[in-house]
Amino acid sequence: MSAAFFDYVRGRSDAVPPGYTEAGLRAYRYLVYLGASQMVQASFPELRDQLGEDAWRTLIEGFVRQSAWRSHFYGDLRHEFMDYLARASA
Repeated sequence: MSAAFFDYVRGRSDAVPPGYTEAGLRAYRYLVYLGASQMVQASFPELRDQLGEDAWRTLIEGFVRQSAWRSHFYGDLRHEFMDYLARASA
C-alpha cells in the first residue's frame, strides 16, 4: 500500500491513488473513522455526550488526519489520542 492510500484513508488527501476506486477508499476511510471513534469513546465514554455529535465527528476526523498514530492496534489509540489533545490545546 502506498502513502497516497494512507493519506486518502486518513483524510489527508482526496486524490484517489491509481489502482483504487473512490467508493472503495471511502469505505476504508469510514472504517478507520469508525474504529477510531469507537476506541476513543470506549476510553472516554462521556466525551462524546459532552461534545455533541458534530463536535465529536470534527474531533475524531482531526485526530485521524493529524495524529502520528502508527500502531496496528486500536487499543493503542488511547495514548495517542491523549497526546493529540495535548498538542491541540497547546
